[in-house]
Amino acid sequence: MRFALRLADTKILWMSFLATVLCTIVFQVLVHHFDLVLLDALSDPIEIHRAIASMSDQQRLIHAWMTGTLDLIYPMAYGALFVGSAYKFFPTKGFFLSLPVLICIPVDLAEGVVQIFSLAGCVEWTQLKEFLTPLKQMLFVTALLLTISGWVKWLYLKVVMGCGT
Repeated sequence: MRFALRLADTKILWMSFLATVLCTIVFQVLVHHFDLVLLDALSDPIEIHRAIASMSDQQRLIHAWMTGTLDLIYPMAYGALFVGSAYKFFPTKGFFLSLPVLICIPVDLAEGVVQIFSLAGCVEWTQLKEFLTPLKQMLFVTALLLTISGWVKWLYLKVVMGCGT
């Protein structure tokens, strides 16, 4: 609880927001620069196999490194933002409203492990992405919408009502 309250600190919220935006931009730059198919968006094992088969060795290596580094930092950044926002803007319901992202983070990380093994050709776990990827996407969108509603509430109180946190 204390850690979650720390995440609700205004400076921490802005830092986690900037980290989330920065990670999002870096993902896009890398995907476009190396012409990668982002496996995070795929859940069908057949599509995943096709995407991996269409990649060069360099693209598979870059995607694996990207998943093992940036995709490890990203859930921590958006997790801090979403949890901090829940506690900041909905203090009495912060824990409950944090649950989607608190479940999303380990799901996202598990999906990354499946992707790295698939890219390396070590283990065939792509079937797990049929469950993990849609679950991650649903939880992420839910947490994002809760976060946006908190920021809209804050903006409304600040601008329209003349008060705010």
